[in-house]
Amino acid sequence: MRYYIALIHKDPDSDYGVSFPDFPGCVTAGATLEEAAAMAREALEGHVSVMSEDGEAIPAPSTMDEVMADPEARDGTPLLVPLAAAGPRRVSRVNITLPEDLLQDIDRTAEARGYTRSGFLAEAARRVLADA
Repeated sequence: MRYYIALIHKDPDSDYGVSFPDFPGCVTAGATLEEAAAMAREALEGHVSVMSEDGEAIPAPSTMDEVMADPEARDGTPLLVPLAAAGPRRVSRVNITLPEDLLQDIDRTAEARGYTRSGFLAEAARRVLADA
């Protein structure tokens, strides 16, 4: 099992925000510290799963010294988040039809959040399925 560093941020009148220096675009939040920690693990697992499906390399965890050397990280509280080693998953190519304006919205949002189109759609589907 590997551990990645998450940074927890709290502004007045907001939830606890969580980000991962090793995974730009992997963010989540929770109303309490406990919820933020639970959401951090879920977000990390989902993000890494999508990266694996897209054939992207998973970075080695940064050290605490490396993370905290970044001035932007110093205002966050570090949290170690475990990531269980996952074996390779079989990936299938699919052809879908979407309205053009929806596809443009998907692409714009995916890029803003650091996802590929496939990764964004896979993560969105996982979240809907988890709520089902």
